[in-house]
Amino acid sequence: MPSPPLILASTSPYRRQLLSRLHLDFEVIAPLVDESVQALETPLQRAQRLALAKARAVSVRHPSAVVIGSDQVAVCKGELLEKPGGPERCQAQLQWLSAAAATFYTAVAVLHAASDASTQFVDTTTVYFRALSTAEIERYIIAEQPFDCAGGFRAEGLGISLFARVVSDDPTALIGLPLIALARALRQLGCELP
Repeated sequence: MPSPPLILASTSPYRRQLLSRLHLDFEVIAPLVDESVQALETPLQRAQRLALAKARAVSVRHPSAVVIGSDQVAVCKGELLEKPGGPERCQAQLQWLSAAAATFYTAVAVLHAASDASTQFVDTTTVYFRALSTAEIERYIIAEQPFDCAGGFRAEGLGISLFARVVSDDPTALIGLPLIALARALRQLGCELP
């Protein structure tokens, strides 16, 4: 029996690149969901809500497909870490992260409407930043320009040099898609993986 079509409900180039590591054929469709913060919602709840909303938005239009929705919410010292968008906010975020710990909640929802199958999971990654000087932050920003990444760094690139350590069950979760748990979920839904 052939595997169902696979769709990544995302606009993230990082998630697309990660999913391609599994050597599966898949399509990418923008989920077009409102990602506004809701009152009294924890970062974990926000990540879970948005991952499921993204998967549902695409699954409704493609019920025969296995649809993957994912969202990541980061927090440090009680403050949400958004994508900085530019060098000034990036500088401020990295100064905020200096000698601190940030928690990244990466939630995933995998839906297959045709079989009424679904699974959801969350990877929690804690990144401990070393003390960063202003000069180090400035050099990093010039070198990598990570303005489209929550927290203002790229763990898969030079950003790793900003860390003291990382605690996670899955090294790909920090980049945006925990592939270990995702591969397990996809196998359960009939996708052929090694």
